[in-house]
Amino acid sequence: MYHIKTLNKISPMGLNRFDPEHYVVSDNETNEDGIVVRSAKLLDYQFPSNLLAISRAGVGVNNIPIDRCSEAGIAVFSTPGANANAVKELVLCAMLMGSRDVDGSIRWVREQVEAGVDVTTVVEKGKSAFVGPELYKKSLGVIGLGAIGSLVANMALSLGMDVYGYDPYLSVDSALRLDRHIHVVKDINELYKRADYITIHIHYTAQTKGMIDAKAIAAMKRGVRFINLARGEVVDDEAMLAALDTGWVATYITDFPNNRLVQAPHVVAMPHLGASTPESEQNCAVMAVDELKDYLENGNIRNSVNLPAVSMERSGVMRMCIIHKNVPAMLANITTLLSKDGVNVENLSNKSKGDLAYTMVDLGTKVDAAVIEDVRKLANVIRVRVIE
Repeated sequence: MYHIKTLNKISPMGLNRFDPEHYVVSDNETNEDGIVVRSAKLLDYQFPSNLLAISRAGVGVNNIPIDRCSEAGIAVFSTPGANANAVKELVLCAMLMGSRDVDGSIRWVREQVEAGVDVTTVVEKGKSAFVGPELYKKSLGVIGLGAIGSLVANMALSLGMDVYGYDPYLSVDSALRLDRHIHVVKDINELYKRADYITIHIHYTAQTKGMIDAKAIAAMKRGVRFINLARGEVVDDEAMLAALDTGWVATYITDFPNNRLVQAPHVVAMPHLGASTPESEQNCAVMAVDELKDYLENGNIRNSVNLPAVSMERSGVMRMCIIHKNVPAMLANITTLLSKDGVNVENLSNKSKGDLAYTMVDLGTKVDAAVIEDVRKLANVIRVRVIE
């Protein structure tokens, strides 16, 4: 029986995928095997020793102490792509609001009514303050061509825009999703100098913090409209506000408001609406639960942020899952130890990600606790788990 703790409200569409015969799911578990979380802060969370995995119903994992999880052999999963369509649609909304000041025009109409003016008599004259360009035949730059960025790029192409994409880590899967008419550039400055609109879809890391700074903005076209539905910290607020003051950036549309931005002119700030659709929340919950279940029941890893992707059909009578440091000779040490104990290895998979590696071994016979303990005592082994 697996014990699962839920933090935040998780869509029943996901939680219902836990078989009650094998799972106990509660928001007050104290000795949990797995955690399903959305935005709850786990940075100071005291993890029980038996916690195997955390599954984030969403993409950003800034609320999870990844390094501490890795040291303890806790797999951390996210759900890339589950909310991609919701974010894509909000990017379209952001481009339109950034072009034609729809938000300002609606406020103006209400202000006329509140002031006692017959609004029908002033709309024709007043509308001139909110004129803005069409998207058609304009250039869009998409920074980050993953699950969201690729959808945005293809959508913009269908709107008649000229699309430039930049992603130094473009995967084969993402590349295959892109329409062949999208210009994928190797130098981000090529995108900067061509784009009338720029939208960014990258993870927030130490390397991407403040990526959109004064230097980056200076390389963009004057009058660019910039959209940030990724993370607030990837944009240097001071540099952006300075560019808005000079008109170098015409509009900044962000999903990450703060008091300084909200009070600045030419800023459209939304309250983190990117994935705020029932469909997105359901998709994220289902994906998070499925990833967690597959790891707990089979040891398979999909969409982990700290461990490599490893998936293998079950064979043999017992599966040994080993999280270890990515150092030379680990695989040889594991197989040598198992062969010394006369254990038949029927199938094996080993992959690495950064400083960590993961090895799954399907065994032809059951092994006793002493063999498992021998593997656990190997140097650089972090965690050993056996699934029957």
